[in-house]
Amino acid sequence: MLTKGNVTIGLETRFGPDWPGVRCGAQTKSGGECQRPAVKRTGRCTRHGGKSTGPRTQAGRDKIAALHTKHGKLTRAKREEAKKCSEVGGKVRAEVKQIEASLIEQGVLNRDWRKDWQL
Repeated sequence: MLTKGNVTIGLETRFGPDWPGVRCGAQTKSGGECQRPAVKRTGRCTRHGGKSTGPRTQAGRDKIAALHTKHGKLTRAKREEAKKCSEVGGKVRAEVKQIEASLIEQGVLNRDWRKDWQL
């Protein structure tokens, strides 16, 4: 913000090099320090996290924790559950195969019964 006094004494901005306030000081892309004024609470400018307060209540922290969890497809619990399901499925298929073999031996089913069977 330019004020009448700044313009008359030749300062182009109100936060020039001789400004006595607290500066942000965060590292910029060019490697220097940010010269913008710092927000009082955080000590950084609004571009470098001065506006961000983060969750302050337990409910807010719980909400953020829930948002930061994995979606569930690749979590350890889901992988273990999928492994158990595949093991159970394998056992069921093995039992069905044994039942099928015994029915074929008894003559109840033909060997090519699956080709004849349709939905």
